[in-house]
Amino acid sequence: GAQGPKRLHPFRPYADVPAIVCCGNGKYHAEPIWYRQFLYSIEQERGLDCIEDLASPGTFTWELDGNHPAVWMLAAEGHEPELVNLDEPCEEVYGRLRSAELARRNQFPTAIHRAADSYLVRRGTGNTIIAGYPWFTDWGRDTFISMRGLYLATGRLDEAGTLLTAWAENVSEGMLPNRFPDYSDQPEFNSVDASLWFVIAVYDYFQASNSKGRVVEPRERSTLQQAILAIVEGYARGTRYGIECDADGLLAAGVPGVQLTWMDAKVNDWVVTPRIGKPVEVQALWLNALAIAQEFEPRWKELLERGQQSFIRRFWNTPAGCLFDVVDVDHNPGAVDVSVRPNQILAVGGLPFPIIAGERARQIVDKVESKLLTPLGLRSLSPAAPEYVAHYVGNVIKRDGAYHQGTVWPWLIGPFVDAWVGVRGRTPTVIRAARDRFLPPLHAHLLQAGLGHLSEIADAESPHTPRGCPFQAWSLGELLRLELQILRDHP
Repeated sequence: GAQGPKRLHPFRPYADVPAIVCCGNGKYHAEPIWYRQFLYSIEQERGLDCIEDLASPGTFTWELDGNHPAVWMLAAEGHEPELVNLDEPCEEVYGRLRSAELARRNQFPTAIHRAADSYLVRRGTGNTIIAGYPWFTDWGRDTFISMRGLYLATGRLDEAGTLLTAWAENVSEGMLPNRFPDYSDQPEFNSVDASLWFVIAVYDYFQASNSKGRVVEPRERSTLQQAILAIVEGYARGTRYGIECDADGLLAAGVPGVQLTWMDAKVNDWVVTPRIGKPVEVQALWLNALAIAQEFEPRWKELLERGQQSFIRRFWNTPAGCLFDVVDVDHNPGAVDVSVRPNQILAVGGLPFPIIAGERARQIVDKVESKLLTPLGLRSLSPAAPEYVAHYVGNVIKRDGAYHQGTVWPWLIGPFVDAWVGVRGRTPTVIRAARDRFLPPLHAHLLQAGLGHLSEIADAESPHTPRGCPFQAWSLGELLRLELQILRDHP
C-alpha cells in the first residue's frame, strides 16, 4: 500500500509474558477467534502436554501494487522504542532498522562468528551466555566451556573479562553456582566441575590476553586469581556434596541422589549416571586447576605432583587399553567403573595441561575413536555396553535415560580433535588432515537443524539425527575453538 503513518497493535497471548507489539502499513481488522484442541505431535511423542487452544486476534491485509513494500514488524513489549514514532512512515523505519542490522552483521568476519553472538545476552547490568535455545537459561558449567570458543577464540576479551569477574564474586565455600534460577534469589551449587571449568576459562583468558599484548587491569587480575585460589583451597579442604581432596591427591565427590558431573540426567529420584567417587574428567580438571594455582602459590605444587602420580597409577585400565571412568566408585576404595565413556579424552586433550602423554595417550585416543567417534561428536557410552541406547526418543524417562548412555555430544569433538592432533605430533600435515576429516561434517550440520548453529545432541547411530536444543552454545563454541585455535595455523 501507499506510505503512511504506522499503527501499533499490542497483543498479550498470556497474562504473565510480555505483549507482542505489531507494527505495519497494512490494515488491521480485529476478529478474535479461538481454534480449539490443537495437537502437537512432537510434544506427544516426548510425553509432554500436547493439546492447546490457539487464538487469532485478527487479520492484517495489504494491497500489493508493486511500487511499495508491505511492511510488518514485531517486537516484544519494552523493546519497541524504534517503532513508537507514529508520524514516521513504516517503510522508513524498516529501512533504517534493516540498514542497522546489516551493518551489525557485517562486523562479524564469518557467519559462525555471527551465530556465536546469539548466545551473548544481557543479565541485569552485565552479560551472560545462554546455554541453548529454546529452553535453556545460563548455566555455570556451560558458560565456562562455551566461552572459550564464543569469547576467547573470537577475540572478545573485554566481554570475557567482565563476565569472569562477575562470576568470581560468587565463590562460596570453594564452589561457584551452576545455575541462577529465574524465579529465585538462591543460586544452585550442584556441580563439581563448574568451578574447575571457571579456573580453566580464566587461565585461557589470561593466555589470550598475553598473546594479543592486552594488559589485564591489576584489580581484575587480582580478583580472578583470588577466585582461583579460593576454589582450589575450598576443594582441597572439603566442601558441599562430599567434594574433597583425598590422601592420594585426587578429588572425591558425590552423595546419593545428586548428579554433580556434566553427565547429570535425573528423573525424579533416579540419577541415571551417578558417577560418585573420583570421575576421570574431574581429576583432569582438578589437576589442571592445581597446575594453574601453583603458578600463583607454589605450595600447590606438591599436591599437584602427588595427584598426577596417583592418576597415572590408578586410572589405567590395562586390559582395555584406556582409562577407567570412575575409581573408588561410591567412595569404596579400589572399586572401578570400566565403562568406555568420552570423559577420559579430557586427560589427553581439551585442557591446558594434558595429564597423560606418550603411548598411553595414543591408546586412549584410538579407543575413543574406535568406540565413540561419530561425524557429529562423541558418543557418551560405548555401543558394547549393556546400558547403551542408540536413539534419543520417547517420553521424558526414556530420553533422560538415553541422554548420557550413548547419545552423541558435539561439544566433545573439540577435546577429541585436540587430543587426536596432539598424539600425532601436531604437525602441519596432521592439522591439515584433521581439518579435512573433522570439520566438513560439522559444517554440513550447520544447515540441518538450527540453521547456522550446532545442535545439543544427536542419535548415537546413523544418520545421527539431531536432537535436543537445535541451538547450543558449547557445541558452537567448540567448533569455533577448533577452527580458530586448535587447527588454526594450517588452513
